[in-house]
Amino acid sequence: MFLEKIKSAESGVLLYGITPPKANTEPERIAEIARKTMERLANLDIDALVVYDVQDESARTADERPFPFLTALDPLVFASGYLESLPLPKIIYRPAGKFSADELADWLETLHEHTFYPVFVGVPVPDYPVKTSLPDAYQIWSKHRDTSVIGAVTIPERHHLLNDEDVRILDKMSCGVSYFISQCVFNLDYARQVIDDLALRCNRQQTAPPTIIFTLTACGSVKTLQFMEWLGIHVPDTLKEELKRSEDMLDKSVRLCLDIASALITYCTERSIPFGFNIESVAIRKAEIEASIELANRIGQMLREKGVRKSLQEKRYAA
Repeated sequence: MFLEKIKSAESGVLLYGITPPKANTEPERIAEIARKTMERLANLDIDALVVYDVQDESARTADERPFPFLTALDPLVFASGYLESLPLPKIIYRPAGKFSADELADWLETLHEHTFYPVFVGVPVPDYPVKTSLPDAYQIWSKHRDTSVIGAVTIPERHHLLNDEDVRILDKMSCGVSYFISQCVFNLDYARQVIDDLALRCNRQQTAPPTIIFTLTACGSVKTLQFMEWLGIHVPDTLKEELKRSEDMLDKSVRLCLDIASALITYCTERSIPFGFNIESVAIRKAEIEASIELANRIGQMLREKGVRKSLQEKRYAA
């Protein structure tokens, strides 16, 4: 259904995002992590699983990284070798610039064989020696355009600084990109500005807008909050204080995410922008993982109540 929903620009797409285990993890432990992941997701009503490529971005900023960087298992290896029995499409991130054209072509063929879908992202730091440009990477992918879809990333914080995210989005659309997954959203105003400017530019150019999938995540500790800010996620001071002062930061963050989701549903619907949500679960604490499952369930319910997502019963009837 994910492929059809993106190709038809259907709103209400719901994704769940994870990171692979650390690269030095023993195979038996990786298999155990995969089994627990699949058990958690077995009854979750989502359209696809996002598996991130974890990059070391320490050179991007002089600020100290709150958590040490540890190399993670390749997301394609984890998805194909350990999560294959999970009956969901997999969306695999890859920094295209780190690989040659031949390496990307081989990687895309493997993705296609597994019915996985790519999202190309930028290199970790601006001065990284690029082997393949993003336009060239999209051109390599284009042979699969009839049977696949390709995504990209959109960053509301970047739009706030440079005011060109709408231009970036349309440039990537011209290369075949049909949906965009955002960086984690905690600043609603930044996300609204991207929607407004994208809607205006699409109207001016008489172009059908792409699907924008907003990433939301639960935050259960001050250190996690610091890490999100280190990654470049802007948390408004008022929300930051609400989180820090709450008796249960994790529960408070879930409620804030639900408020943000509700506002974005209304905003995108009013501006005819197809949309969805990606619930990110990158923490290792059990409580935060469980909160992400709760968040996914509650947003799914919200989408159904708003009439933009079918119930499981309706899906089975349609099938």
